[in-house]
Amino acid sequence: MKLLRYGESGKEKIGVQIADKNYDVSAFGGDFNEEFFADNGLARLEEFLKANEGKLIEIPADSRLGAPFARPSKIVCIGLNYRDHAEETGAAIPAEPIIFMKSTTALVGPNDQVMIPRNSVKTDWEVEFGIVIGKKTSYVEESDALDYVAGYVLHNDVSEREFQIERGGTWDKGKGCDTFAPMGPVMTTADEIPDINSVRLWLKINGKTFQDGNTSNLIFNVQQVVSYVSQFMTLLPGDVISTGTPAGVGLGFNPPIYLKPGDIIELGADYLGVQRQEIVAFSK
Repeated sequence: MKLLRYGESGKEKIGVQIADKNYDVSAFGGDFNEEFFADNGLARLEEFLKANEGKLIEIPADSRLGAPFARPSKIVCIGLNYRDHAEETGAAIPAEPIIFMKSTTALVGPNDQVMIPRNSVKTDWEVEFGIVIGKKTSYVEESDALDYVAGYVLHNDVSEREFQIERGGTWDKGKGCDTFAPMGPVMTTADEIPDINSVRLWLKINGKTFQDGNTSNLIFNVQQVVSYVSQFMTLLPGDVISTGTPAGVGLGFNPPIYLKPGDIIELGADYLGVQRQEIVAFSK
C-alpha cells in the first residue's frame, strides 16, 4: 500500500494511492499516527480496502498533499552515511552511524514551500530515503530489524550549514528549522519495495541534476541503522529514521552553492514518488 494525507495543513484527511490515483479513505477513521501503526492499522486498512473495492472516491488532482503520516514522536537522522558525501564535505568516514535529531515542527508536505530561515545564507538540500517504524522496539538485532518497519518515505533533509557547522557544533540547529523536513508524497509499505538496499534517489535544482545516488551505497544499510538507533532510544510506531544523503549537496561544491528565493527543488526515489518545493524568503 501507499499511504497519503491531503487537504489543508493541520486538517489533513487520510488516503491511499492505487495505480497512481489517490483515493480518500476517511471512512476508515482516525489518522496515520502512532496509534494507527501500533494497533495493526496497516492490516486493518488493507481489509477496509478489500471491502470497499470500487467504492472509494478519488481525491481531486489539485489537492494539497501533506506528509503521509501525522507528526511523529521523533525524526532521527543519520549523518555522513554515503562515502561520496563524506568525501565531498571533507569529513572522515564514520566508524559508527552519526545520529542527530530533526525537529518534528520542521515536517511539511512534499510540495509545500521551503522557507529560508531568518539570517540564513547557507540553506542547502539533501535527498534521503526514510524509514518509518511500525512497532515499538529497543535493542533490536539487525536480523530482526525489518520486522519493526512499516514502510519508507522520501525526505528532503533541508539544512542550514552555518547554523549546523559554524555556530556551536550542534547539527540539530541547522536541521530543525520550519519547513526543513518535506516528506512524502506517500509512505510506501515495506512489501512494495523488492530490495530496500537498492533504491535510486535523485535531486534537481532549477532543472539541473545535483544528486543521483542509490541506497546500495549506504555505509550503514537500513537494517544496521534501525538496529543501531534502537540501542540508544526506544523507537515508537510512526517514528522516522532518515538514512543520509549521497554526494551533490551545495556544501560540497567549490565555491559552495546555496538555495535562494525562487529556486525550485525537485527530488524523487524509486517506489516513493516525487517532491517539488519552491524556495521562499523568511516570513513571519
